[in-house]
Amino acid sequence: MKPTLVFDFIVNKENKTIHITREFAASLELVWQAWTTPELLDKWWGPQPWRAETKTMDFREGGFWHYAMVSPEGEKHWSKATFLAIKKEKSFASKGGICDENGTLDPAFPQNLWENNFSPKDNKVQVDMLLTYDTLDDLEKEIEMGFKEGMTIDFQQLDELLLTLNK
Repeated sequence: MKPTLVFDFIVNKENKTIHITREFAASLELVWQAWTTPELLDKWWGPQPWRAETKTMDFREGGFWHYAMVSPEGEKHWSKATFLAIKKEKSFASKGGICDENGTLDPAFPQNLWENNFSPKDNKVQVDMLLTYDTLDDLEKEIEMGFKEGMTIDFQQLDELLLTLNK
């Protein structure tokens, strides 16, 4: 039987934020690795039938993750996140959005500041994510693009990956 895991998704239009809280049934080390290692990110980031494919990842302050969301037909949609702050196994923050294959951000699409905080709790890890948008329009556009549904599937995929890594 799978453990009951907390999943909160709170939209605050006044502050232009999305706050997500999600627990994962694994060690802090494994959850951190799954969020910060390109080989692992590519296994869970991107709701099936799509998948993530990392082009470049330099996980350090000032570095970035440049990746494509790849459709079953091979169509690629590029994104880039620049890492602003990292505290190993505690938190990291990035800013980014949709870009082209060369990593140039597209201002026609929403960008956000994404802050992740990792907290061990019993035999689980709670990840608190705060996404802050420049405009309310950007926040609403992200939601309309299926952000919550996509993250729900991503988290289920991460749960499955963590089970295989936990063995």
